[in-house]
Amino acid sequence: MTAQVTQLSAYQKSVFTADTREGRSISHDVYSRGSGSPVVLIQELPGIGQETLRLADKLVDAGHEVVMPHLFGPLGKTSIGGNLLRVMCMRKEFRLMATDASSPVSDWLRFLCREVRDSRSVRGVGVIGMCLTGNFAITLIGDDSVLAAVASQPAMPFFKQGALHMSPQEIARSREALETQGPMRVLRFEDDPLSTIEKSDCIHRTFNDDGQERVKEIVLPGKGHSVLTLDFIDEAGHPTHEALENVLAYFAEKLN
Repeated sequence: MTAQVTQLSAYQKSVFTADTREGRSISHDVYSRGSGSPVVLIQELPGIGQETLRLADKLVDAGHEVVMPHLFGPLGKTSIGGNLLRVMCMRKEFRLMATDASSPVSDWLRFLCREVRDSRSVRGVGVIGMCLTGNFAITLIGDDSVLAAVASQPAMPFFKQGALHMSPQEIARSREALETQGPMRVLRFEDDPLSTIEKSDCIHRTFNDDGQERVKEIVLPGKGHSVLTLDFIDEAGHPTHEALENVLAYFAEKLN
C-alpha cells in the first residue's frame, strides 16, 4: 500500500500559529496538497500514518485541496500507545476528559479554518475529525468558516460517552449553523467500543431533539473503529467505501 500512497514529501509544509481562548500561543506544522475546495483533515489518535495519507489521496482525487495539521506523533506511521501518552502530556491543548467544554486546540483549529478560507478566497472549508478529534468537527461547524463537517467515530470525552466535548455556547452555535446549512455527517461502527451507542444517543439528543435533522448519522455494521482509515476497505459495496462515497458527495454539494 505504501508505494501507492502520496507521501508527505509531496506536500507543501507551513507553520500556523494562533492563540487559544486562554491566551496561549500554539504552533503546528500544516501539510497541504491538491487544488480545489479545501478540506481540513484532522488526524486521529494513531497519527498521520499511511491510512490517513490514503484518505488524503481520495480527497485530492475528488477535487479538493487537503490541509492536514500535524498535531502530535511521528509522521508516516501510526503509534497509538505513544500518541496517547503524548496527548495526555499536551494539557495546554487537549483536555481528554472534559465535558461541557472543548479542548483549547479547537480554538487553534478554528483559526486555521478561517486562515484557509481567507487565503484561498473561498466561501468556506470542509472539515473531517476522527476519534480523538471527531468532536472538533461538531464544534467547528459552528464557525462561519466551515461549510461542511464530518465527525468520524467521535470519542471524547472517552470515559463519559453520554456527554459531548463541547460547551453549551458551542452547541448552540453548531445547532444554529446546521439549521441553515443542513445536516453534517457522523460516522461510526455499530459496535465501536470507543464511539458507542451512548455517544450516538447523546448526539441525537443534543442536535436532533425537535424533529429537525441537524446531524445525519451513518452507522456501519460490525465492531470496527476507524471508518475512513485503519478499518477502511477500498472495495465497491463495502460499508466503509460507501461511507466515504457519502462523505465525498456531501462535500461536493456543500463546497463546490
